[in-house]
Amino acid sequence: MLEKLRPWFKRLINPIARGMVRIGLTANAVTVIGAVGTIVAGIATGITGWLFWGALVMTLLVIFDSLDGSVAQLTNGGTHFGAFLDSTLDRVADWAVLLGVIIYFLMRSNAMLLADGRYDVVALVGMGAAIYAIMTSFVTSYIRARAESVGADAKGGIATRSDRLTIILVGMAISGLTHQDIWLMATMCILAALGTITVGQRIHEARVSIEAEFDDADKG
Repeated sequence: MLEKLRPWFKRLINPIARGMVRIGLTANAVTVIGAVGTIVAGIATGITGWLFWGALVMTLLVIFDSLDGSVAQLTNGGTHFGAFLDSTLDRVADWAVLLGVIIYFLMRSNAMLLADGRYDVVALVGMGAAIYAIMTSFVTSYIRARAESVGADAKGGIATRSDRLTIILVGMAISGLTHQDIWLMATMCILAALGTITVGQRIHEARVSIEAEFDDADKG
């Protein structure tokens, strides 16, 4: 859904990208810095429980990471390895953000269990939904890559990467401000549901594309 805003966003960040080129940062360096920063921020957020500040930092890192394409266009126009590196480290960053959520819920669950011997349902549901969302996130990306490897197309769906990250970070920020973890749990459940729908949509899209390709081959 948010993919439609990409052209506008690219124009917004182009001045920042030009500044990075002037100081000598390459597109690959931007990609690596963004991924490493997201890993550190995700884990630190989960451990400290500072959800709002963690969401803010990771939002800035996501914006920073998105600069690699603009930097590439301003320098060498982009390379095949750069595209491969960016796609690979995007998966690492996605994992790191959700790992922070899982660590947060795990630590909360353990604390509540130790305090009164009862399980924290909000934490357990949120953690389970986040773990499931990691699977749908990786499968969504895999379907696209696998479809493209056989000449098909499967990059649609209700929740693309930018949509998923927005849902997670907004949920973290709201929970951090309200100190109500049920908001983060709810966004994880929404993320899991939308991820499931997206997987189904991409499988269907790949099937249609593959069958259309073979039909055209048979006619030829």
